[in-house]
Amino acid sequence: MKKSIITISLFASLLFFLSGCESKSTKESVSKEPSPSASRTVSKAEERTVVLTDVNGKKLVLKQVNNGFKIEGNDKILMVDFFATWCPPCKAEIPHLVNLQNKYKDKIKIIGILMEENKDIEELKNFIKYFNINYDIFVGRGNYDLASLLGGVSSIPLLVMYDKDGNYITHYMGAVPEEMIERDIQRALDER
Repeated sequence: MKKSIITISLFASLLFFLSGCESKSTKESVSKEPSPSASRTVSKAEERTVVLTDVNGKKLVLKQVNNGFKIEGNDKILMVDFFATWCPPCKAEIPHLVNLQNKYKDKIKIIGILMEENKDIEELKNFIKYFNINYDIFVGRGNYDLASLLGGVSSIPLLVMYDKDGNYITHYMGAVPEEMIERDIQRALDER
């Protein structure tokens, strides 16, 4: 068991160095290593919320729960994608997320969390149109608050998956094959 954990850790570290993007602004904004599971137990009194704002100004409230995050009233698997428009692996991942959103539209909710400060909204809307993004993209301070609650985001893309109750399922650092993500979506749906 210990050997498996070490092997997985080494593999994850290798993926981290080979397939993720890192920038000075991303690293300075949130400098700790990611801990997407938010693994400590959160009491009702400690529950935290993060308010995210999409490119059209619409608000979304994420609530921290015991082992992750949940959107009030959402009964779908939540996939949170931390990305930047300048990051090649982030761009490579977008078509996969678009396909998965189309295929599982009634079962998953993907949200894109932009890790760029002061990005021009019109430029971002053009980026969304160019890549045919069919899920919500969020901008602003709430993105960094969410990253901080996860323990930090120092490499992108970082995709974190939660079940319908907000419990952490898995995460991926760097671009990964669509089939890998889909396998975990299927696993989460089977556990329902």
